[in-house]
Amino acid sequence: MELLDSLDHKILEILQLNNLTSQREIGNKIGLSAPAVQRRITRMRELGVIKKDIAVLNPEHLGQLITIVVQVEMEADKVEMVTKTKRKFEQTPQVQQCYYVTGEADFMLIVVVSNMKEYEKLTHELFFNNPGIQRFKSSICMDIVKSGLALPVPK
Repeated sequence: MELLDSLDHKILEILQLNNLTSQREIGNKIGLSAPAVQRRITRMRELGVIKKDIAVLNPEHLGQLITIVVQVEMEADKVEMVTKTKRKFEQTPQVQQCYYVTGEADFMLIVVVSNMKEYEKLTHELFFNNPGIQRFKSSICMDIVKSGLALPVPK
């Protein structure tokens, strides 16, 4: 049984570009009434398809934030240590994105900090004080060329 149909996919495409688009406007674009759009959006929230309604902030307007890509290698693939590390990354506000990956690194993080002193302190909290982490490698972003949040939606 298909969870979402083509109209749901069209709604998701519109909401990913601007989740403040009115239900009437969405309905006009895809051929549904505003109440039908509202029911579909409510259903997709209940199903967990739509996880959050958030504001995406422009870092250029928030001071000189530093974005850092961090590769993290674990000492060993022990389930309890990996799980504990995932939770720590998940609970750290400076960790904007966290991916558990295959290859040389075990985790890829996108970290945003106000200054290098803050990052130094964060490295102690997240990496040096975690006995499960073997090493980490930081790459400082010189420019954010693309920072997409929209997922491809099936047609």
